[in-house]
Amino acid sequence: MKIWQADFYRRPLQNDAGEALWELLICDRDRLFTYVALCPQSQANTKWLTEQLQLAGKNQKPDVIQVFRPQSLNLIQIAAGNLGISVDPTRRTFALKQWLQERSYPSNKGAYQALELDKPPPIPLPAKLWGEQWRFASLSARDIVEGFSQRLIPVKEMPEFLLPLNLGLASTATIPGVVIDGGRKSMKLARWLQSIAPVALNYVPGDLSGLVLEAGLSSRYIVNTFTDKEVISAAVAYSQRQQLTEGLHFLLVQPDNSGMTYSGFWLLGKE
Repeated sequence: MKIWQADFYRRPLQNDAGEALWELLICDRDRLFTYVALCPQSQANTKWLTEQLQLAGKNQKPDVIQVFRPQSLNLIQIAAGNLGISVDPTRRTFALKQWLQERSYPSNKGAYQALELDKPPPIPLPAKLWGEQWRFASLSARDIVEGFSQRLIPVKEMPEFLLPLNLGLASTATIPGVVIDGGRKSMKLARWLQSIAPVALNYVPGDLSGLVLEAGLSSRYIVNTFTDKEVISAAVAYSQRQQLTEGLHFLLVQPDNSGMTYSGFWLLGKE
């Protein structure tokens, strides 16, 4: 499958007439293929974008275009749809984001943050979905692969690039995670989580510490908050372990702690 990563957005650039410029960046996941095009803001529309995608793919058009920026998504979806190309909204456009960080953009308003997105404040997880209890947990990399990759679980996301071996982690590495015992709401919670596309589950310290679930392109949900010192200590350890596992962690939803059945399992990582 041929996959591109693309960004189409206004930059702190102007043409000779003083009109703001939009920039289209396209690359593949290894950056062996790259494409750059600029257009005046007055022409930044789906017609121009469709023409550029045609030019970029004149040798071979992609099967999928990955997009991380919410403001780019609609335009790229329409243009790609005109050419029969699927679009995958995902934060994990690592090659493109690295390229953006390497590029230099002049700005008289301080440093231009090419990856900066407007993120809404996190909202509470819907009360009707919340389970009976939750806890921090850990599994060895071997247990994750052997225990979950072949097991029949109604909702399961274990992307190849997040498998421990592909991150260079030893089979004995300890992978941190969070387990939710959902009781009767277990499947409903798992299906809802699947619908919002979980990306990362992070500990956020503060006066009221908590766990924030990053999902989709920019959605954020408060999974739980806590002030108990023991829970905070466990949360700190959870966060520290993530730094030792290339960001890899997991989320497990199950009806109860019997270990007999699971409703949902996700490997999560860096944004």
